[in-house]
Amino acid sequence: MVDSTSWRSSWLVRALIAVGLAVIGAVLVWAGLARPSTPGSAFTGAPNGHSMPSTSPSPSQPASERAPGRAGKTDLRDQITGLVLPESEPVSVSIPRIGVRSKLVPLGLKRGVMETPRPADVGWYSRGPSPGALGPAVIAGHVTWNGPAVFYRLGTMRRGDQVSITRKDGKTAVFTVTRVAQFSKSRFPTRAVYGPIDHAGLRLITCGGTYDRSRSRYLDNVVVFAKLQAVREG
Repeated sequence: MVDSTSWRSSWLVRALIAVGLAVIGAVLVWAGLARPSTPGSAFTGAPNGHSMPSTSPSPSQPASERAPGRAGKTDLRDQITGLVLPESEPVSVSIPRIGVRSKLVPLGLKRGVMETPRPADVGWYSRGPSPGALGPAVIAGHVTWNGPAVFYRLGTMRRGDQVSITRKDGKTAVFTVTRVAQFSKSRFPTRAVYGPIDHAGLRLITCGGTYDRSRSRYLDNVVVFAKLQAVREG
């Protein structure tokens, strides 16, 4: 026969333990709900800063300039000015002023550095906006490679010149040059070239200035800035 006093004491102990566990569980749940969540990363597979194209005669030339990826691309959507197209991969580029007509090859990242196109090709930085979409689309080409290369005359372009980009969606984005500038590689204006803008822009980049034979590299970059001016169908 079980002693009633002993049975009641055992039941009371079990009840107190159950209540205690319930209180602890409630506290843990509350703590989990109250804890602020960690913001999700906007990481796109590329570091926040990565080198811009080192369009020089040497494929091993180091690139020192840094360029953001697509960060900030939608920051100004409520302040858009001018024409803006949806994203669509570019197919080819035409620059009548310097006699360039070339297919566009996509440029990605390799060990954190933007790839450079082959000497005869013109490349589009595919991790940035496509030409005609909101933001600065970046296109790069070599200035020389055992002789004049595809962007050899880029520095002769002038304000008002036109650049046409044919896209996969059948549209041709026509850009008008607004500025042509030359910058030292050590003081490359990263934000002006790659930063967020309120329109569909274009940046054509190559090397320029003095060629340092000891390091097999040019000391400057030539950058052509342009803005979407018109859109042609077909």
